[in-house]
Amino acid sequence: MLAYQAGIAKFEGAETKVFGISADNTPSQAEFAKQLKVAFPLLSDFARREVIAKYGVLWPDRGYANRATFVIDKEGKIVHIEEGSGALDPTGAETACSRMAHKAP
Repeated sequence: MLAYQAGIAKFEGAETKVFGISADNTPSQAEFAKQLKVAFPLLSDFARREVIAKYGVLWPDRGYANRATFVIDKEGKIVHIEEGSGALDPTGAETACSRMAHKAP
């Protein structure tokens, strides 16, 4: 999260929005964002865990999601995925966003 916050200008320069989704409840997310000084939105999938299940990152037996980063284009197509520890490094997402921003329409 800190790396994404630190590199937020690169995403904005690629006409890209950054937000987080987790299976944590909203008060926990608010405290987390406050502690880390994260300015982008954090969305909660606490109640139903539908989003993390549909994106294939839910560990149902554990009730939480694997860390993952998805880059989704303006048409809603997933164009890049990083999972596990690689999801914490924004480099892959930055590259995918930059390529999309410079792609001819």
